[in-house]
Amino acid sequence: MSLKNDLFLRTANGELTERPPVWLMRQAGRILPQYRKIRSSLNGFKDLLMHPELAAEVTIQPVDELGVDAAIIFSDILVIPEAMGLHYNMVEKRGPLFPKTITSKADIEKLDFGNSAADKLEYVFEALDFTVKNLDKRVPLIGFSGAPWTLFAYMIEGSGSKTFSKAKKFLYQEPEASHLLLEKITETIIAYLKLKIRHGVDLVQIFDSWAGILSPDQYKEFGLPYIAQICSAIRRVPITVFAKGAWFALDQIGELDCQVVGLDWNTYPSVAREVLGDKRVVQGNADPCLLYSNPENIREQTIKMIKEFGHHHIVNLGHGVYPDTPLDNVKAFVQTVKEFSYKV
Repeated sequence: MSLKNDLFLRTANGELTERPPVWLMRQAGRILPQYRKIRSSLNGFKDLLMHPELAAEVTIQPVDELGVDAAIIFSDILVIPEAMGLHYNMVEKRGPLFPKTITSKADIEKLDFGNSAADKLEYVFEALDFTVKNLDKRVPLIGFSGAPWTLFAYMIEGSGSKTFSKAKKFLYQEPEASHLLLEKITETIIAYLKLKIRHGVDLVQIFDSWAGILSPDQYKEFGLPYIAQICSAIRRVPITVFAKGAWFALDQIGELDCQVVGLDWNTYPSVAREVLGDKRVVQGNADPCLLYSNPENIREQTIKMIKEFGHHHIVNLGHGVYPDTPLDNVKAFVQTVKEFSYKV
């Protein structure tokens, strides 16, 4: 059975389309009242992850409410460190917190990894099964993973950070151990994404949320090679690489064996096109705070962005939609894209 709306996938695969597709990072979340209702009945974010039927329900909610051209499975990038042996808590208004972190090579050697670790994430695959069934081929389904460096950063730091100085310190002081940990994370990501594909996702996105924390030389050594490994291992579906803040490595990201390059809001469309070329598929890159504006300005700025990127563009924000964004403004953003038409 073919997809009823395949615009997102056609664009990701480099086809010329009648209009750009649109979806939003973090579209399944607190902007939606129906999501908040489900969350209020549970014991926090992780509790929702562990209920596959509910995770599937909130995955589909934005398709129903917003009319986006793709769904993204409701999950979390930190399920991989947990499957490898590092438990974490999601603390309200603070974010993730790891009671135990990686502090030495000995800690790394104790970690589970690869297929053995990925197999523990059955609740994610069950959520995918429910989603595939209930989504009923209306739109494509995106699966995702954090990138190796981003997961490494949390596993060393133990929480979010403005600087990730502990993680960067580990890179400088323990480069051999750092590569060992990155390799184990990478093997686990590859196994995890392959299982997600087996359970029905149509595209996978790699989130390198903390790419911009590293220097260009560090990213070249500790970031990009491991993303390249993932891209080389995944063949059955298209891949999007989104490295937030890594404007300095845009040319190198463009050389990866991926179909789509995600852009944050700090990159001019003209610069992206100059570096990547007119035929490279890009995703992004509206400032999430634009959606605090008014519908008229949202429409004007969104159309401007679409025209500047031209074809081969998946419309999205330059990062996730913020939880207090007015729902009507999100709808104005999506509707603007859906009403746009490329002139032949």
